[in-house]
Amino acid sequence: MERNPVKTMSLRYNDNTTQRFQLISYGCGLRVQQHPPLGFPLPNSPSVAIFCLSMKDQLSDNIQNLYGRIAQACEEYDRDADDITIVAVTKRHPAHTISRAVAAGLHNIGESRVQEAEEKIEQLGRIARYHMVGHLQTNKVKKAVKLFDVIQSIDSLKVAEEINKEAAKIDHNIECYIEVNSSGEASKYGIDPNECLDIVRRVNGLEYIDLTGVMTIGPLTDDAERVRDAFRQTRHLFEASREIVGDEFDTLSMGMSADFELAIAEGSTMIRVGTELFGPRPE
Repeated sequence: MERNPVKTMSLRYNDNTTQRFQLISYGCGLRVQQHPPLGFPLPNSPSVAIFCLSMKDQLSDNIQNLYGRIAQACEEYDRDADDITIVAVTKRHPAHTISRAVAAGLHNIGESRVQEAEEKIEQLGRIARYHMVGHLQTNKVKKAVKLFDVIQSIDSLKVAEEINKEAAKIDHNIECYIEVNSSGEASKYGIDPNECLDIVRRVNGLEYIDLTGVMTIGPLTDDAERVRDAFRQTRHLFEASREIVGDEFDTLSMGMSADFELAIAEGSTMIRVGTELFGPRPE
């Protein structure tokens, strides 16, 4: 059967390797060929194949724009850009979005729902470091402990104890952060800031949890000072928690697409970015 290239694209990744993609037509079908193979499959349905190829350039542009914003914020607030880790949040995006992100050099992937993450990880394999960044229900802990490399959202002692119990069953320590409700908004999960240090002490004593950081979501407001106040409060809690846990407590996860510059200003070492990289989430 005759095969004809429809589109060819070459991409250079952060490690200076080059990948060439060809969208091939044959008969009434379309296929994606990779040179050399990426090590994971690209989808073969025509609409998704075209989407993958068309979005590669856009993702590269978005990553460069994101790096630029991080660099500008670090220069303005006297921070080192190398100290900022990006978690690419792929909530509600299909599995091939993770493939594209990893191929572009983003190796920390955030998901908010256990079932959604399970489907993607089963399809892709462990091609990234997976972070649970959404609210974790106790009845989902058993799966979460097996799926994720990091659980960022311990928002109660009950959840922490359940994580420890399930991790003990498989003799596996799991890295975790304490989620703090720094905004005081009833719609957000997280531990009351006044209770944070007590929770840190208690969770730090759980054998199968490696407690390494604090996470927060900033208030939903255009008031930059209010956002910075919430992030500043979280940084103070992070610093006090580090005195309790030790030097391994080294991650301050705060800042998302709309407010990560303010988070960097207040000491964030990890930002969680979705829309800025991948555009609006599919409904």
